[in-house]
Amino acid sequence: MTEGHTPADESAKLNTGVAHNARVWNYWIGGKDNYEVDQQVAEHVAGMFPIIRDIARADREFLGRAVRFLAEERGVRQFLDIGTGLPTADNTHEIAQRVAPDARIVYVDNDPIVLLHARTLLTGTTEGVTDYIDADVHDPEAILERAAHALDFTRPVAVLMLGILNFVLDIDKARDIVHRVMAAVPSGSFLVLTHPTHDDEVGGAGQIPAMEFWNENATPPITARSGADIATFFEGLELLEPGLVSCSAWRAESNSPVVVPQYGAVAVKP
Repeated sequence: MTEGHTPADESAKLNTGVAHNARVWNYWIGGKDNYEVDQQVAEHVAGMFPIIRDIARADREFLGRAVRFLAEERGVRQFLDIGTGLPTADNTHEIAQRVAPDARIVYVDNDPIVLLHARTLLTGTTEGVTDYIDADVHDPEAILERAAHALDFTRPVAVLMLGILNFVLDIDKARDIVHRVMAAVPSGSFLVLTHPTHDDEVGGAGQIPAMEFWNENATPPITARSGADIATFFEGLELLEPGLVSCSAWRAESNSPVVVPQYGAVAVKP
């Protein structure tokens, strides 16, 4: 079953004169849903910080491993994907419903171009539910209220926040968002999170000038954080092995993955 809240015409909200994160990210992972301005900024950032394409791919691969792990090994059947981004191959519902056709997935984003492509995200199994809601990460109550139409918050939910909290510039506000969302889900729920870092040990120092360029030439503004700061998003939760690591190394399928300055982790709510 599919449900959706895609507005009839979002094209008026699109600003194709300024590079936007969803479209630039789409370009870095080989997608076609981007404009010349996005390509120009993407190439400039990649020239300053060549590993950015590896980060984009590693983040996407982390999503696949984490969702598959939770569906297969932890029996999770509900996923709340906040900050969905543009649809590509192997979206959350495709991975989860491949394991469990009755899995229920709610996508959340408020990017106009993502809204235009939301119907692509609504092609799930007949046994499960795939829904899309237009909501902002800064308003977790609205997310939870609308997600409750498709998800049962008395049962465990995997909350996905991949590369989204880096657009909440105030760390106290970002922490509060996470804590409010996780307070609404029951024991046995999971937080799946990735976040860029400037930590030297994973090669993050090069992100700083690239992000400064981004913030002057694209939208929305972004920030990197230290591993210590990112770890505070998991307060009150229990990190699963291998803990907070470069997302490319989290339960890596390769013996020597390329280490990227993007931390990733999965934690369970006791």
